[in-house]
Parts: sequence; structure tokens; C-alpha cells
Amino acid sequence: MTSTVPNAVQHTEAAAPPITMFGPDFPYAYDDFLAHPAGLGQIPATEHGQEVAVIGGGLSGIIAAYELMKMGLKPVVYEADQIGGRLRTVGFDGCDPSLTAEMGAMRFPPSSTALQHYIDLVGLETRPFPNPLSPATPSTVVDLKGESHYAETIDDLPQVYRDVAEAWNACLEEGADFPDMNRALRERDVPRIREIWARLVERLDNQTFYGFLCQSDAFRSFRHREIFGQVGFGTGGWDTDFPNSILEILRVVYTEADDHHRGIVGGSQQLPLRLWDREPQKIVHWPLGTSLSSLHDGEPRGAVTRLTRTAGNRITVTDATGDIRTFRAAVFTGQSWLLLSKIDCDDTLFPIDHWTAMERTHYMESSKLFVPVDRPFWLDKDEITGRDTMSMTLTDRMTRGTYLLDEGPDGPAVICLSYTWCDDSLKWLPLSPKERMEVMLKSLGEIYPNVDIRSHIIGNPVTVSWENEPWFMGAFKANLPGHYRYQRRLFTHFMQDKLPADKRGLFLAGDDISWTAGWAEGAVQTALNAVWGVMHQFGGATDATNPGPGDVFDEIAPVELPED
Repeated sequence: MTSTVPNAVQHTEAAAPPITMFGPDFPYAYDDFLAHPAGLGQIPATEHGQEVAVIGGGLSGIIAAYELMKMGLKPVVYEADQIGGRLRTVGFDGCDPSLTAEMGAMRFPPSSTALQHYIDLVGLETRPFPNPLSPATPSTVVDLKGESHYAETIDDLPQVYRDVAEAWNACLEEGADFPDMNRALRERDVPRIREIWARLVERLDNQTFYGFLCQSDAFRSFRHREIFGQVGFGTGGWDTDFPNSILEILRVVYTEADDHHRGIVGGSQQLPLRLWDREPQKIVHWPLGTSLSSLHDGEPRGAVTRLTRTAGNRITVTDATGDIRTFRAAVFTGQSWLLLSKIDCDDTLFPIDHWTAMERTHYMESSKLFVPVDRPFWLDKDEITGRDTMSMTLTDRMTRGTYLLDEGPDGPAVICLSYTWCDDSLKWLPLSPKERMEVMLKSLGEIYPNVDIRSHIIGNPVTVSWENEPWFMGAFKANLPGHYRYQRRLFTHFMQDKLPADKRGLFLAGDDISWTAGWAEGAVQTALNAVWGVMHQFGGATDATNPGPGDVFDEIAPVELPED
């Protein structure tokens, strides 16, 4: 796609090998691991049927449970709300059931290769997502400081936007070794990746995204930095990320996580739901026809209210019904703040340094609001200008990002009136869905004064503020400067041989302990790490021809910064 502000990845040669989101911190080929005919490993037959608690029924939890079931273990899934987590697809009351809104994850890059394995496994279809100025987007309007610009490609925008694009490319090339790292990631040149990244982590761990821009001669202009924050690249403005660590941003651009996005036809929540019902053909111990659903009589167990360690280094789980079960191993996939607030936990569950890391986790807020409309009226042409009646819209007004979603010209469609993060999201928090809609329609009416959006709305709005969701308390983790050490502790927690015996057996997973938080790929990768950890805990092993993430850990472990 053509990004709003294209990043340096567009300078790579077309014939270069595809990139993957295995990333610079832990360059392990999860896609190769999943594709290998030997499978992910096996456990001794004496352990078959052993129960393992999987806490959280989001993507990470369902994948962990699915793979553990295939190995012959019996996952016991606990879910406080609904299967899917932040893969949440909802409908509109009284409207065609084909009309859906993605309240959480809605766009996925091709570099999410481990995620794609499961999308293909359950037979889901994807299609290009209509990001700003992408080929899937007929037109984009950039509206800043009351001035609107209509564009079908970046070349249609004023020169200042191309200047900002060039400044971002220069900033990456000068300050982050972008061409070298991009090439190393494409070639999966692990020694070179580690060499470049170790140097950058040491130099940039304490730097904010905004500070990184300000240090570049290319971004000496405040106006250029302002436009970059409001319009950004790929998916829109990134000023809400300005306080975050620049390492978080580099992981995104290195792995093309913000490029060439695709959406899942019918909604992303289908992925965990189909895995829940899937009956794998290659399965150990359990008879053919076994699924996670059948092992749970159709429904996961409820919310976990208490987690404790008990004699014999066991993990004891209490759920909302008061039921108490004890396990030799458990996987926790919820957002880590739940362990500090919603769930009563023993301090002995984790080493103190891991508790500190969880306490320091920084979550980003995020809000969306969708409305159903009678048809994709935005495809109508203005009789005077010949332009689309309405466009995908980036603005500094309250709505910030507006996305137009349709299945073709002849049926009903959906508008994501607003998608915001952080402070912009908090502005919506006290408002009801209808109040939010009114503010958004007012803002869009100032950009499109001759378009009566309201006349096309055929149902009530649906909305979410993830910071207000009790089992999430935020949309996704984003490290602040100085948080690299904390992230390393959480990501590497699946390697437990060096932990005291009384600190083993409980494994963390989920996108917020991954290096790519906010992307479903991180949920998949950490789930596979946890699966390897549980397998190891039960005395199992991978096939020699398909080493798992723990088998090669010492060769590719994340950079370790000094603690003093």
C-alpha cells in the first residue's frame, strides 16, 4: 500500500524475501515452527490427560489450549467474559447480521506469519483493509486546522506532506539503521539482527518517540513534527505514541507491522471461536472428534478470582463459582494488571522482579464507535467536483480517524465514525454511545458540510472504551522509556529452569508480554512460548528437526541490559 507517510520499507527491492514479525528482540521463526511436519513437540505418555489451567480465552489462551490439547494434555480454559478477548466482533441490533463492527483488532499485516497460520488453518478469508491512501481506499481526506485536502495518492497532497514523508525516511535511515535491519530481517540473518539491535537498545532504551524525532535534522521543523503526529504513516497519526519508547516504534516499522493491512471477512472473533470448535486431525491421546469445546461441554469455566501456590509447587485456581482446582501447570494470558487488581494472588506466584515489571506495565487507552448505514453512499460522486462524496478521513478534530467499510455498492455498510487512542480516547469516556455519535457527526459535518450522514444511519451506534472494560483496563501495552528490562523479564518468563522450584509452573502469555503488543501476532508468539514451557514442565521435548523457542533460547535471547 501507499502509506500516508511512507516509511523506508518502500525502498527495498521488490524481489526481496517476505518479512515476518518475529522481530529484532527474539528472531525466532515461529512460522517455520508451526509449518514443520514434526509438530510442536510431545510429552511422555504417562502425562497424557493431565489438566493444565489456561486463564483467559482470548487468542493467546485459545491457541495455547488448542496446541496443548493436541499434545495430549487436558486444558481447562477460564474466561471471564467471552471467547475472543480483544478479537471482539459485534453486530447491530435489528440490522442485517452480516453488518459487523470490530471493537478490537481489525487489521493485520502480512508479516504476522504465525497468526496467518491459524487464519489459514480454520479457513478464514482476508481482504485489504481501507487504511489511509491504501489501494483498498478510494480516497482519503486529510483535515488539519480547518483545511481539508482530498487525495487518492500521497502525490495529491500538498508538498509539505511529501516533505514529512521524506523526513521520516531520513530519520529512520540516520538514527535507526533502517535499511540494514530491514535487510537482515528479510534474510533472517540472526547474527546481524542481534548486532544491530543490541547497539540500538543500549543507545535508545531511554529515548521517547518524540525525542527521537527531535534529534533528527530532518525533523527540525516543529510544523513537520506536528503534521507527522497528526497524520503519521500507514494507519494514521502517531502523536499519541510520542511519549512511548522509540524502541516500540522501531519494532513496528522494521517488521512492516503498519503496512499492507488485511481484515478478516466476517470478523476477527471467528478465529478463536473456530479454534475452540476445531477437531484436529493430528491429536495425541484424545479420540478423533475431540475439540476444546467438547472437553468443556461447550463452555469455558468462568472468571478466575484467586490464584495461589500450594504444596508440591502446584497452582491452585478458584473461579467465580467458588470451584477450586489445583494444577501442575497453568498459563495466564490476560492482561497482567488483572493480577494486581481483579484476581487475588499470592506474592509467591512470581519472583519480585516480575511483579515489579507487571506493576510498571503501561497500557494505551483506545475507543471506537461504529454506526450501520443503508448503503456506501460515500461512493457517490459529487456533481460539481467529481470527487467521492465522503472519504476515509484523518483529522485533528475529535474523531481523529474515520473508516468506511462496505461489502460492495448494493448493500448496507458500516462507518467507524471514530478510532482514537490515549488522551483522545479519554475525551469520550464519560459520554454515552449516542452522545459520542452526536459529537462525531458534528465534527464530520464541519469537514463534509453538504453530506447528511445522519440520514443514512439505520441502527444504534456501538462503542467501546477499552480502558473502561473491567477485564482489560486498557487496549494494549506500550513501553515507556526505560521499560526494556521489564519487558524482557515478562517475555522470557517461559524459560523457568533457572527459577527456584517454587516459582515454576505458571506461565505468562498474551500480547502484553510480547515485543509486539497491540498486534495479534504477539499473542500467538507468546502462546507458543508458553506451550513450549508447559511441554518442558511435563518432561516433553520437541523433535530434533524442529527446535522450539526454548531449545534455541540461548542463541537468540533478547539483549540483556545491566541492572545496576
